Amino acid sequence: MILAIDIGNTNTFIGGIDTAKTYFMERITTTIGKTNLEYAITLKSILEIYHISPSQIEGAIISSVVPPLNRTIHAAVKKITGINAMQVGSGMKTGLNILMDNPKSVGSDMIVNSVGALSEHEPPLIIIEMSTATTMSVIDQKGRYIGGAILPGLRVSLDSMSSSTAQLPRISLDTPKKIIGKNTVDCMRSGVIYGNASMIDGMLTRIEQELGEKATVIATGGIAKIILPLCSHVITYDGTLLLKGLLALYEKNR
Repeated sequence: MILAIDIGNTNTFIGGIDTAKTYFMERITTTIGKTNLEYAITLKSILEIYHISPSQIEGAIISSVVPPLNRTIHAAVKKITGINAMQVGSGMKTGLNILMDNPKSVGSDMIVNSVGALSEHEPPLIIIEMSTATTMSVIDQKGRYIGGAILPGLRVSLDSMSSSTAQLPRISLDTPKKIIGKNTVDCMRSGVIYGNASMIDGMLTRIEQELGEKATVIATGGIAKIILPLCSHVITYDGTLLLKGLLALYEKNR
């Protein structure tokens, strides 16, 4: 089993996985300022919850879009497992031909998701991650990463609307029964949730038009579970896509 960690802007995902199965996947709040000891205690607690001994961890790999936390998380992993974790980044073998103006600028999470999707699906592919931001990565028929789109995340949009207006409250992300809301809260929910689903559908249609063919669409991220049932496109949800991508990258580079 390897320890796979993805450090995101809002949450950090920690999982245990090998080629046979996913043993666990947990999410903790990403907090800049915590010490490596605090993260080590959290990591140790997660392993204990799942009755996993640090000796069962054979390797570790970390992807991150929060560079200030990289050394801290590496030190935490070392404290608990004694292992020097791999870091997803420049120089790592990915198997991806990245056709971008600056390939090094592509977020590690987008690379990991793409590698994970390619390990199980035939291209062309569109990979959607719905997190702090909503990212869309496009893989062409030849398996090349040709670009994508970055959109405001659902929660970011909602928080921005609430904080920037005097009379709009903070609300929960419950799907309203009707698109036409009868009160302020339902109107906000309709706009954010149904509007987000329409945005995803619209972007998928335009991307496929530009590709000139239909693509398999894979989505990940907790918020995706709220939005996908409202989309008209066929979208496959995979909550462990990041872990699969990290495992594939670990196998390519160990």
